[in-house]
Amino acid sequence: MSTAVVSGGSRGIGRAICLDLAKNGYNIAFNYIENDIAAEKTVFSLKKISRFINIKKYKCDVADNDAIESMVSDIKDTMGNISLLVNNAGIAKHQLFQDISPADWKRILDVNLNGTYNLIHSVLPDMISKKSGCIINIASVWGITGGAMETHYSASKGAIIALTKALAKEIGPSNIRVNAVAPGPIKTDMLSAIKEEDLVMVAGEMPLQRLGTPEEIAATVSFLASDSASFITGQVISPNGGFTI
Repeated sequence: MSTAVVSGGSRGIGRAICLDLAKNGYNIAFNYIENDIAAEKTVFSLKKISRFINIKKYKCDVADNDAIESMVSDIKDTMGNISLLVNNAGIAKHQLFQDISPADWKRILDVNLNGTYNLIHSVLPDMISKKSGCIINIASVWGITGGAMETHYSASKGAIIALTKALAKEIGPSNIRVNAVAPGPIKTDMLSAIKEEDLVMVAGEMPLQRLGTPEEIAATVSFLASDSASFITGQVISPNGGFTI
């Protein structure tokens, strides 16, 4: 049975990805940073899907490289080869550029971009050795278009898109695929700072007239992880309801 590692798997898009991959028969290992109750809910939901899959959760920060290396080592020891990595963990902060402190800027980049580096750097040697593997990075439509009042978030997600394309070229000869999913506006806790009337306005400007769901992003991830996407690498797929065309 294949093992998938999903960062930020305790809620929102991360939880949906864990559940969808479990339905496809993956063992699931995920990390989270602070919400123990949400993490337990993910584990409970995974156990309801199948009693045959192996499930492990880890409380650690993707920005902490030592913690990530320890987590990956334990996963390999207890769950076997990691065939799929989904870099989903991310944070955002809605603020004007001139209000972004150096600490704010550093934290967004440390989690969103450096966390992605830490996980890939930890799992990649085994994938190269086995000449097999799949890496999926969760970017954002703001990494494509830029988002006002989210400059640091947009910069981090744009960098993830560039990383995805460059790495796909580098490790494609080792039979490892690297792709990115760049969601549009999705109804998750990350949008909680935005007023409801503003979300309604955003939805109304989209061709499909609604926000997306975590499950729709998870379905895109599962497709990219599947054999049906075996000839797809270095691509950015943006499920965004027509937000950008």
